[in-house]
Amino acid sequence: MEGNAIESTFKVYITDIGLLVTMLGGSTRNDIMQGNLGGFKGTIYENLMADTLKKEQRLYYYRKESGMELDFLVNYKGECVPVEVKAKTAKAKSLSTALKHPDKYRVHHAIKFGDFNIGREGPLLTLPNYMQFLLDLKPEEIVLEPLDVDAVNAMAKEMLNKNEQMS
Repeated sequence: MEGNAIESTFKVYITDIGLLVTMLGGSTRNDIMQGNLGGFKGTIYENLMADTLKKEQRLYYYRKESGMELDFLVNYKGECVPVEVKAKTAKAKSLSTALKHPDKYRVHHAIKFGDFNIGREGPLLTLPNYMQFLLDLKPEEIVLEPLDVDAVNAMAKEMLNKNEQMS
């Protein structure tokens, strides 16, 4: 994903949700204190997910000029996996499009958080928003074994000798 990232295009997330709510203004704070998250519920949940993911991975998102947008892209077991965050049970049209065209978008699995029960529909895993903190996406560790340079050189010489004999 890093090779395809456009460094001049980015999203800004606030990891301190209290600060985010303060930035939204006084009337919004009052609404939230009354239990009415209104139109900011999605923003709050998306910022919570960004905070969860940034602890283990670089954050990426996908957007096309057509309006298609995937909230987060993570590397999981060598695959690019979109993570979508919904405040309610809303449809994730962009995610559905990506999953319907796996060869075009190179997406074979996805995770969607929202006002859902735990479930799976084919390649889509749905989870309730309160389970965001359980997402374990630590990067894979790649361990390279020590290389016996003398053995590699001997093998290369042997191959060259065989090629010369065949000529």
